Amino acid sequence: MSKTELVEIIASQAGLTKADATRALDATLEGISKGLKKEGKVTLVGFGTFSAKKRAAREGINPLTKEPLKIPAKTVASFKAGSKLKDALN
Repeated sequence: MSKTELVEIIASQAGLTKADATRALDATLEGISKGLKKEGKVTLVGFGTFSAKKRAAREGINPLTKEPLKIPAKTVASFKAGSKLKDALN
């Protein structure tokens, strides 16, 4: 599903215009991003939990040249599905 299709679903189910639904979706995504950056975790009860996890620096190998290289540490986003989402998928 694309963002456009998701906006159409939000607009039809919430009785909003597509422009309002786009702004609502953008605000939600921005709120999740800010929450992850500030607190490291965003929980939507029943839907799931977004969390920021730190990856340690590590050694890797360039697949083309087979030379070793250093992969820097970074923070990545992860998601764990909640019970209602898991049940909806079964």
